[in-house]
Amino acid sequence: MATNSVVVTIEKPNNLSFPEVNGSDSLLLPDKQKAASPKQFTWVLLLKAHRVLTSLSWVAMTFKSMFLSIKKRIALSDVSEEEPKSRGRLYRFIKVFLVISILALVLEVIAHFKKWNLQMLHPWEVQGLVQWSYMAWLSFRVDYIAPFVIFLSKSCTVLFLIQSLDRLVLCIGCFWIKYKKLKPTIEGEAYDIEDCSSFPMVLVQIPMCNEREVFAQSIAAACQLDWPRERVLIQVLDDSDDGNLQLLIKDEVSSWREKGVNIVYRHRLIRTGYKAGNLKSAMGCDYVKDYEFVAILDADFQPNPDFLKLTVPHFKGNPELGLVQARWSFVNKDENLLTRLQNINLCFHFEVEQQVNGVFLNFFGFNGTAGVWRIKALEDSGGWLERTTVEDMDIAVRAHLNGWKFIFLNDVKVLCELPESYETYKKQQHRWHSGPMQLFRLCLPAIITSKITIWKKANLILLFFLLRKLILPFYSFTLFCIILPLTMFIPEAELPLWVICYVPIFMSFLNILPSPKQFPFLVPYLLFENTMSVTKFNAMVSGLFQLGSAYEWVVTKKTGRSSESDLLAFAERESKSLSEEKISRRHSESGLELLSKLTAEDVPSVKKKNKLYRKELALALLLLTASARSLLSAHGVHFYFLLFQGLSFLVVGLDLIGEQMG
Repeated sequence: MATNSVVVTIEKPNNLSFPEVNGSDSLLLPDKQKAASPKQFTWVLLLKAHRVLTSLSWVAMTFKSMFLSIKKRIALSDVSEEEPKSRGRLYRFIKVFLVISILALVLEVIAHFKKWNLQMLHPWEVQGLVQWSYMAWLSFRVDYIAPFVIFLSKSCTVLFLIQSLDRLVLCIGCFWIKYKKLKPTIEGEAYDIEDCSSFPMVLVQIPMCNEREVFAQSIAAACQLDWPRERVLIQVLDDSDDGNLQLLIKDEVSSWREKGVNIVYRHRLIRTGYKAGNLKSAMGCDYVKDYEFVAILDADFQPNPDFLKLTVPHFKGNPELGLVQARWSFVNKDENLLTRLQNINLCFHFEVEQQVNGVFLNFFGFNGTAGVWRIKALEDSGGWLERTTVEDMDIAVRAHLNGWKFIFLNDVKVLCELPESYETYKKQQHRWHSGPMQLFRLCLPAIITSKITIWKKANLILLFFLLRKLILPFYSFTLFCIILPLTMFIPEAELPLWVICYVPIFMSFLNILPSPKQFPFLVPYLLFENTMSVTKFNAMVSGLFQLGSAYEWVVTKKTGRSSESDLLAFAERESKSLSEEKISRRHSESGLELLSKLTAEDVPSVKKKNKLYRKELALALLLLTASARSLLSAHGVHFYFLLFQGLSFLVVGLDLIGEQMG
């Protein structure tokens, strides 16, 4: 029987597929597939929804708390308390600019939603008054406004780049000093500790005016200076107009005189010339001719006991040296956001500006305190003059023109305070930025006709005065507060991203390098500096054109803060030098308990309020209006910059940045 054979032919199919194992979606893994059940998927959706709702509720609560804070601040503040200068020309200009911007925004919003393309229309095809107004605005903008704004923006951009280059060069100089470890050295031999006559005669001056909170600690710090007592005299120069406070200061001086300190109290009957007049009067005393150096310490400054031993020896063997300036350090730098931002600015000023100019030029602006002058340098330069509100810069410029050299000691620090309220800080900055322009007008002829080299003249005129005192506040305010919002309505003059973002962030990064712990505040610092430009610009203009506010002098308010380590160190020194009876009688630093009692009795408690600042609020509305216009044009970086800068102006205008007084 024949066998049946079966032939099986296997052909290679073209569409042969194999099962793939792909995570939880694989059909071969039923357990994994079971994990993605509808129930668990629902839970995942609920979890995501919960996170979204939590974020939305947090944002809503943030805006609610901000709204309530703004409402409370407006209800409790008195706009009329703000200084009269805010109602001047600059404020009126900002208001007019704001009104025009709002009207332009309304037209732009209508044109955006109606999708007008007026470039494709002929004039006779325009329908309606609004459309005609928008077309007229576009034509007027292109023909008349845009060319001027483009020219102004390019000019300010050039100034911005020049100033940025100057700051970059200063930073490079600071890096070079660090790399080469350059620092002033003491020439000659040190003073003989056993022979007190080898120490030069030093006069210590403490000018003050109504410094109730800090006079005791400043007098105590000066009396603790490590210098032979017969070779130093402390002058307490009190310009206070409060009779009770005068008695307190006299009592403080008397108590230290009883301890053997060579200290005198002076009070002027005719108090003219502010601080310059006070110092000038003190230098007119007959006994001043017996002294070779004078150390100046403002009422809130507390030098370490070795301050004179670290500064005065630099004069030995250096007859051309006229000034030794120490650095400031701040006891309240972490008190609030305002003090943190001030600390960034001043750390850069001392670490970079003062140190670089001191090392390479032997010239910088005297900081008004924490410095030691050669009395002969003061006399050769004409002494203290009352012609400006920056007497410290005035005497420094005149001494430089007479050939005297300066030294800055970055490693010698003197403790002091920063203004904690925006009102105090704003008044201080107004004085610091109006005075240099006054001085520039007065000193320009003397600089031109002086015998110093052409390079030093150019440095004084172009860099020291024009670039750093005039151009800096001018372009900061004009470029970022006027031109930038204006370009949102004039796209022909739009600023590039590197002008409003990249270069400012890089320069802020350089500014914050001397205080690296403040890096988290880089963006707030950038926004706050632009916000302060309105105050600095206003002060610069008032000083340049001799307006009334340029001559205002307001003593910076102090709180009398002392660091805990200073108080402990003082307690140790006091316990060693005083007997038990005196310690029980004067238990705190130089009678601070007595001071607090008299203060509570003599000074009525006045409830202070935070203020509203109208220029800042008007600029906040202007920048927020411009940000709304940039949103229509889908400007990413421009929108965010204008939005956050507007909010920064709003926070400052409502006085929410510094000390809150309720």
